[in-house]
Amino acid sequence: MNVNRKPLWTIVLLLLLAAIWLWQSPVDETGESGASRDDLARIEEAFAEQRSDLWVESGGTVARVLRDDTDGSAHQRFLVELANGQTLLFAHNIDLAPRVPLERGDRITFRGEYEWNDKGGVIHWTHRDPRNRSAGGWIEHDGRRYR
Repeated sequence: MNVNRKPLWTIVLLLLLAAIWLWQSPVDETGESGASRDDLARIEEAFAEQRSDLWVESGGTVARVLRDDTDGSAHQRFLVELANGQTLLFAHNIDLAPRVPLERGDRITFRGEYEWNDKGGVIHWTHRDPRNRSAGGWIEHDGRRYR
């Protein structure tokens, strides 16, 4: 019996391509899946419109390393300048995630929640969600992801 296998291979190939496409879909606001993106314009818009509670991904240069905030949960604090010149304060919870070894001038990428303030904004939730309700955030520095 001569069975034509061409349609079967076509279906397998299409299913494989669909799986790859779904696996690489961009991260949405809830942070549930996907590949990296740059939300620089979104951050700039949120600052101009005084909006908060936005999950964002971007990158920048460490402008200043500040003292830790030890009131309540310990947070590593530092300022990052984005490509557009906007500065963000980072509050990275070091009770839930490892400290990031940073110095002025270091480049980082990040995913976290943006909160508006009149100085440019604050990024927090740069760690895993301890209750596993969402994907949480991270900071990448020198090829390592801290979360």
